Amino acid sequence: SCDASQLCNCSSIGLDSIPLGLTAKITVLNLAQNRIKRIQSQDLQQAVNLRALLLQSNKISSIDEDSFQSLEKLELLDLSNNSLAHLSPLWFGHLFSLQHLYLQGNSYRDLGQSSLFSSLRNLSSLHLGNPQFSVIRQGDFEGIDFLQKLWIDGSNLSQYEQGSLKSIKQIKHMIINIRSINIFSDLVRDLVHSVAWLEVRRIAFSNVAEMQVLRVMSSSFAKKISFRQTLLTDATVPEIVSILEDMPKLVELELVDCRLLGTGQWKMEIQAKTSQTLRVFTIKKLSIEEFYLFTDLQAVEGLLSLFTRITVQNTKVFLVPCRISQNLLSLEYLDLSANLLGDLSLEHSACQGGWPSLQTLNLSQNSLSDLEKTSKSLSHLGNLIVLDISQNNFGEIPDVCEWPKLLKYLNLSSTQIPKVTNCIPRTLEVLDVSGNNLKEFGLQLPLLKELYLSRNQLKTLPGAAPIPNLVSLSVRRNKLNSFSKEEFESFRRMELLDAGDNNFICSCEFLSFIHREAGIAQVLVGWPDRYVCDSPLAVRGAQVGAVHLSLMECHRSLVVSLICVLVFLVILLLVAVGYKYHVVWYLRMTWAWLQAKRKPKRAPPKDVCYDAFVSYSENDSEWVENTMVRELEQACPPFRLCLHKRDFVPGKWIVDNIIDSIEKSRKTLFVLSEHFVQSEWCKYELDFSHFRLFDENNDAAILVLLEPIQSKAIPKRFCKLRKIMNTKTYLEWPLEEEQQQMFWFNLKIALRS
Repeated sequence: SCDASQLCNCSSIGLDSIPLGLTAKITVLNLAQNRIKRIQSQDLQQAVNLRALLLQSNKISSIDEDSFQSLEKLELLDLSNNSLAHLSPLWFGHLFSLQHLYLQGNSYRDLGQSSLFSSLRNLSSLHLGNPQFSVIRQGDFEGIDFLQKLWIDGSNLSQYEQGSLKSIKQIKHMIINIRSINIFSDLVRDLVHSVAWLEVRRIAFSNVAEMQVLRVMSSSFAKKISFRQTLLTDATVPEIVSILEDMPKLVELELVDCRLLGTGQWKMEIQAKTSQTLRVFTIKKLSIEEFYLFTDLQAVEGLLSLFTRITVQNTKVFLVPCRISQNLLSLEYLDLSANLLGDLSLEHSACQGGWPSLQTLNLSQNSLSDLEKTSKSLSHLGNLIVLDISQNNFGEIPDVCEWPKLLKYLNLSSTQIPKVTNCIPRTLEVLDVSGNNLKEFGLQLPLLKELYLSRNQLKTLPGAAPIPNLVSLSVRRNKLNSFSKEEFESFRRMELLDAGDNNFICSCEFLSFIHREAGIAQVLVGWPDRYVCDSPLAVRGAQVGAVHLSLMECHRSLVVSLICVLVFLVILLLVAVGYKYHVVWYLRMTWAWLQAKRKPKRAPPKDVCYDAFVSYSENDSEWVENTMVRELEQACPPFRLCLHKRDFVPGKWIVDNIIDSIEKSRKTLFVLSEHFVQSEWCKYELDFSHFRLFDENNDAAILVLLEPIQSKAIPKRFCKLRKIMNTKTYLEWPLEEEQQQMFWFNLKIALRS
């Protein structure tokens, strides 16, 4: 399970214990998702160079105190999602190099009576807690001065001793999953000066009275506050905003997957004591049940003037009020992707005087459908440089559009446009029209440096003359089948050409030209597996000078023709061999055998209704029907014979009739003659008997020679039949009348046996 770098992956293989034979060579050991219940002293004793030990998602409930004693170089230990009811500081006493410790998802209620982490001086990330975790005491975090990340799952935390987290002088990112407002307030009081980024999960801000205990947050030095899966109401939003405004160093506020009960009808007006530090505001997937009743947010207009970056994704925004846009005086970046903005609502949102400083605008995945209206609505944004309107359904593109004068980057990918026109602004340096239905590209864009044309229907490269400054071109997944020398020559100045996943036709001359003369620095390919001439460039990122030509690539038609001739000769040879060695017969016999295999070896006694099934050639029917049948069926007692002419079921497949008749008969009587050997259906009857009767080594087959037959006249493929004729007695029809009575006597005895 170990690779060359001594990373051993033993996850998800059903281990009940740590495997034996661990050596000092191992650096990473992954034992996650097994059934390990206990870690013993000797299990890891030899793994002295271990850097990472992954034991998450097992059933560990017991760890010997000196189990990790030899792991002084260990940097990562993951014991999450196990069954540890108690934690011992002796486990970590010798882990001097440990940087990452994950203990969440167990069943302990507290962190023990002594300092659990006092010896972990290099610890940088710590994850702990579980639904049963209920107590944090003073001294629990003693010995930890600095953490990059502290994650506490305290959803049922009921007791927090003041000062417990105060010993940690600096925490860059603190994640707390908590429900109690009071416990959260006590935690924040200890983190006022130490946390740079505070992330709160699964808390409900629904009661205005409870919000007063959070006033302690206004003294926090945190630079970023995140709320995830948090409940907000119209009553509590003003209180939260008021608290956040007072935070002296707050720069960024983030709401992710939160829920707001209300429509923005805030009962108390937010006084515009504007924060002088808050610059970044992010909302992702905010659920507002009655979003269509949401107000125009006049109450918060005064808070917006200093924001430089705003992201509102996947929140069902269908309109930004004009007054809000006009108050975003400092806004440079705006992301409104995955919302419900339409052409008319965009015109209102981007009204005159709105977003005056905006440089980057993302409107992808909205409901825009008119490119002319979209461009006109944004044309007054004099500072706009980057515009992403991808994944909207424009469908058509006008001949002329009005765009912001400084626009340099335009993303029109996956917008269903069938062609490109002069609507595309000439000021662009980067243009992405991937994933459309373009069949050609002939625009004149003198400043363009990067062009993305992937996933279109192009059959030729765009002309180089209209885009003289192009340095990067992507034409992946189109319908290109060749480059002309002129096309390639025109793109010699480019640094990057991505032309993979196309249908290039092999040309030795073309490849030689690339190999000898092309000046493109990089050719990214990733060619598909097919007979195309891309294969010499099959190494991703290969230098063009590394192209090597092969016979298949330069003489494809000749090679394919030779392969076809060889295949035809092989088929002809197989047909000749099959005819000579009776392959068709063997196939038919196999089919008969498969038919027989579907049924039981022997029919039940109640289903046996004939004394014998008679197999004979049609040319011998006169003797069989007029002589043998009359003699046997008029005997006393009479024999019941099964004849194909008389007893086969009409309309039933003849092979099934043969199989059923033999199975319903106690004996099978073969009337052998030269005609029998040549009969096709007699062969089928012999085929079935060959498998079902002779292989059982019983006496169910009775052979009657109607005329003398040489053993060599019987086909060699009936080897067992030939063997029986050579080793067992058979009845021969005598021509003398005095011997015929003895023949009938012996035949009747054989049928009754």
